[in-house]
Amino acid sequence: MAQHQQHSAAGEPDLYRDTWVRYLGYANEVGESFRALVPKALVWATYGVSTAYVTADAADKGRKAAQKTTDGSGRTADITVAVVDTFVWQGLASVAIPGFTINRICAASLYLMGRATRWPLPVRKWATTAIGLSAIPFIITPIDRSVDFLLDSSLRKLYTTHDKKPEESRPT
Repeated sequence: MAQHQQHSAAGEPDLYRDTWVRYLGYANEVGESFRALVPKALVWATYGVSTAYVTADAADKGRKAAQKTTDGSGRTADITVAVVDTFVWQGLASVAIPGFTINRICAASLYLMGRATRWPLPVRKWATTAIGLSAIPFIITPIDRSVDFLLDSSLRKLYTTHDKKPEESRPT
């Protein structure tokens, strides 16, 4: 997968980060790529798929944190940190930043093709969709790494779990 692999304590791949399920987080980028061709409601429905994926991953990380911390001391904090960190990371890395990026790539390409070519509008719209879809694989890793850096430099410095320092408290 594009992002670094995260494994559970048992060494198993993370369902939401290391398998095909990760691509559900990019459903909205597919929607943005098709924005010029489909009704806006369909584009917004793809954001629903991505949001459901983000929520499922956050719930999974919260459940795993609850299983790790069986005593009462710091359990609520550990669960909260796991859920918040995952929700913020996924919200930025899977929905907000890539959705905006593909939206702007598609808008710019449609505009530039309108200025630089004499192609009919339907051809320009299909070309824009192809450009948006083809950009997705190239934006994933830089965005994921940038969000890791952003959170490591900010939010992750603010919290701790009962058995870890703040910089070690990322969910697994």
